Amino acid sequence: MTTINGMRPGTEGARSVLQRCAANVAAAATILVRPAKIHSPQPWPPPQQLALAAVVAFAVFLIGMVFIDAAAINAVAHLPRWVVWLFDEITDFGKSGWFLWPLGILFLGLAALPGLSRMSQRVLAAVMVRVGFLFVAIGAPGLFVTIVKRLIGRARPMVTGAADPFAFSPFVWRADYAGLPSGHATTAFSVLFAFGVLWPRARPMLLIYALLIVASRIVVTAHYPTDVLAGALVGTVGVLMVRRYFALRGLGFSIGPDGALRQLPGPSFKRIKSVARELLS
Repeated sequence: MTTINGMRPGTEGARSVLQRCAANVAAAATILVRPAKIHSPQPWPPPQQLALAAVVAFAVFLIGMVFIDAAAINAVAHLPRWVVWLFDEITDFGKSGWFLWPLGILFLGLAALPGLSRMSQRVLAAVMVRVGFLFVAIGAPGLFVTIVKRLIGRARPMVTGAADPFAFSPFVWRADYAGLPSGHATTAFSVLFAFGVLWPRARPMLLIYALLIVASRIVVTAHYPTDVLAGALVGTVGVLMVRRYFALRGLGFSIGPDGALRQLPGPSFKRIKSVARELLS
């Protein structure tokens, strides 16, 4: 591809589409795992601040478990049936597959495109970086939660016959004991912040989507409020960490002298149209 946004030109020849795709994906993976090339003037928060944040988070979750979780699940039982039905239809859109499959296919499709002019390669490389960022920013927190929630082993609401927020069975690796954190909430907030970083104007609609998903998990009694709160936290922090990882490698983002992360200029719609015309010619 190209050096812009961290991608390099790839060799083109008489290789098959599959070979070309595999070669470009391997090149992208190599770039992604390379050491950071930017020295950040703003390191991670000191251990004292991280410890304080952990204590505050633990206190908030403990208060929520004692005073909110069971009350919220018991209140859901009194909701009209049509409300529960509506949220049961909505909740399915919190699955990560709705985003990861299209993003993954798009990335592979871009990697398989034939040789183009240098300018078109630059445009495609910039697009691939952003698609790759969205895929990793949504997929990485989701993978983390998929493993951690089964190690924690918190029972979902009503699994024990009642709303018992303190029912835990660690390391059982069962779906009914995989409540904390909520995977749907993790995905929803990963989507909110990942897409919101690239397209700030879409944040209000993305926030509505995320709130509907986390509310649906409580209404359908799949999770306690603290489960979705934990998922939202993991999704948010996960996106911020992935963005920083990309920025340290000059992939789609940069770090200014003040330590602030900024998005590198992306291709305009006019440039993308010109690439499409070149591909179709």
